[in-house]
Amino acid sequence: MFTTALLRRDQTPALPHDLFEGIQVLKKELNAVILAHYYQDPDIQDVADCIGDSLELSRKAASTSADAIVFAGVHFMAETAKILNPDKLVLLPDLNAGCSLADSCPPEAFAAFKAAHPGHIVVSYINCSAAIKAMSDIICTSSNAVKIVRQIPEDQPVIFAPDRNLGRYVMEQTGREMVLWEGSCMVHENFSEKKIVQLKIEHPEAVAIAHPECEPPVLRHASYIGSTSALLKYVQASPSKAFIVATEPGIIHQMQKLAPGKHFIPAPPVSNCACNECPHMRLNTLEKLYLAMKNRSPEITIPEETRLAALRPMQRMLEMSMA
Repeated sequence: MFTTALLRRDQTPALPHDLFEGIQVLKKELNAVILAHYYQDPDIQDVADCIGDSLELSRKAASTSADAIVFAGVHFMAETAKILNPDKLVLLPDLNAGCSLADSCPPEAFAAFKAAHPGHIVVSYINCSAAIKAMSDIICTSSNAVKIVRQIPEDQPVIFAPDRNLGRYVMEQTGREMVLWEGSCMVHENFSEKKIVQLKIEHPEAVAIAHPECEPPVLRHASYIGSTSALLKYVQASPSKAFIVATEPGIIHQMQKLAPGKHFIPAPPVSNCACNECPHMRLNTLEKLYLAMKNRSPEITIPEETRLAALRPMQRMLEMSMA
């Protein structure tokens, strides 16, 4: 009985011999666009139509003429695509691909936090749920957070959520005091300052670069701090030939493609594990991507009231990014 039930649960459509070719066929059938974050596995990056950070992918989602969006990323990213494209089919290869940062900001708790700070504008990092976006005034990404906060009048108090490390970085860059929600990313807070210092000793020619979601002790050792797309541009333009990279190591695939001949060393975590890799991002696989397109599922849906409330701060971000 147990064996029979197990087999039924495991029944899935047969996978094609060539997944890359099978995905291309389904993409044409669905008139779909495949969007992938830099932190996805190399195979997924190679099959995607657009690879980018949250800001680039938001812009692509807002402008696409495709009928379906297959989002190889995490849940909040696919939600963002649905917020901007209510009439399109939005698919996420694995619904369990969540985000520790988004999870660190529960809507009920944040609503109480916001109520405790009346008169504050809420600027929320895009790495949050649709419910948090709906409670926000402006959304930002790591690419444009400093630019957006600088456009807010200096006498206007600001709540910044959910990432405390990005919030601290923005405060340092702008000189603005903000009320920070105490959330963080499990990957970016786990890099070892001690091991990065050791790597710099072992590789004196290597330049340390870091994402602003990293903890302050790690940022102190970085010669350059920027979003994933900014880090990618930096390594291409830099005359340096070696880099210690303090962000999710999925970005290194693109770095190697766009800056061949250069050496990229992933910053190590505190423990001897693969904790510098996002376990949520890595839930997506090429096989799941194919099956999502084949089955038209899992589909992202958002209640219309929430979607409309979340759309307004998203639109403000896109407008302010162009200012």
